[in-house]
Amino acid sequence: MSRRLVAPLAAASLLLSGCATISDGLDAINPFSSSGPKMTPLQPIKPTADVRMAWSVGIAKAGDYTFTPAVVGDAVYAASAKGTLSRIEDGKTIWKIDVGQALSAGVGANGKLVVVGTAKGDVLAFSADDGKALWKARVSSEVLAAPVVGDDGVAVKSGDNQVFLLDAGDGGRKWAYQRATPPLSVRSAGSPVFADRYLFVGYPGGKLVALALQNGAPVWEGTVASPKGATELDRVADVVASPVVDGRQICAVAFQGRIACFDMGQGGAMVWSRDISSVSGLVMDGRYLFVTDDKGMVYGLDRLSGSSLWKQDKLKNRRLSAPVIRRGLVVVADGEGIVHFLSREDGSFAARQKTDGTPVRAPLQTLGSAVLVQTTGGEVSAIEVQ
Repeated sequence: MSRRLVAPLAAASLLLSGCATISDGLDAINPFSSSGPKMTPLQPIKPTADVRMAWSVGIAKAGDYTFTPAVVGDAVYAASAKGTLSRIEDGKTIWKIDVGQALSAGVGANGKLVVVGTAKGDVLAFSADDGKALWKARVSSEVLAAPVVGDDGVAVKSGDNQVFLLDAGDGGRKWAYQRATPPLSVRSAGSPVFADRYLFVGYPGGKLVALALQNGAPVWEGTVASPKGATELDRVADVVASPVVDGRQICAVAFQGRIACFDMGQGGAMVWSRDISSVSGLVMDGRYLFVTDDKGMVYGLDRLSGSSLWKQDKLKNRRLSAPVIRRGLVVVADGEGIVHFLSREDGSFAARQKTDGTPVRAPLQTLGSAVLVQTTGGEVSAIEVQ
């Protein structure tokens, strides 16, 4: 028997395989459960930065899935659970199509190709110019993470944690990688990442794996976190969000685990680690690393050592998205669709912007000097930082 727990997380929900019941402990492990801790009320702030809503476009709702808009130059590609796929430029819809079936993940894109996935395991590719259907492929199970389009092909991570590299021209399978996973894991919407000659993928059990682009063979494996505890629920320690890469450094964070950074130039040697649990993710720039934890805290860390710079605790239990950095500000969105702008230097509140009032599960994106937000209610907005 298998049981699936579908309480939504910002980027994940729990997936249970085997005979067990963990409903009594679900709220404790799931900070995004509607029956979990109440969100901390927001206090008034004195803005120190100017932000404005540059444009907003309504699309269909995300449902229980996480849809991340893709940005290629000035073009934004956005999808919905209903099966709509749109190209938006400067707040105007250039084209909009119905792909013919419900969707569960998207969007991956480059200048030529736009790719989405379905709960049946279908991977659908369309022309970036006009939305014309190009090819269809099938992977092993539902697609929860947005496909990633790179120079070497289209990388797809399926819900059973298999990874596929597909040919960008026709969708043909180049290779597939599979590994054993624990009985209980987190249902993840974190995508793989292309970097150098590798495809980096986070896995249940706290592992970060580098796969060779040529054949999918594992080249090295880093331990982000080690499962601990007496029960399977306690031992969940999964890399849920996408890893981040800058130069030779790659960093990842695990749920019920820690952040760990590795040196790709030294065969994946660990640089530092720090005990912080997150389902949302992290971002880094030339000096700092920023992460939102599963309790709604935002941390600023030194990216070379992991030492603390600041912690913002006034957003506790507000179901925060992964952060992005724009014009010296760290930006996160919450479970009420409110976007918060924090000082990169000390974490203080610099500005705040409302959207449509529905949760933001998808990682925020950057679009020029703006921050791009897609809500579960179906609003795609560009918020300009002045």
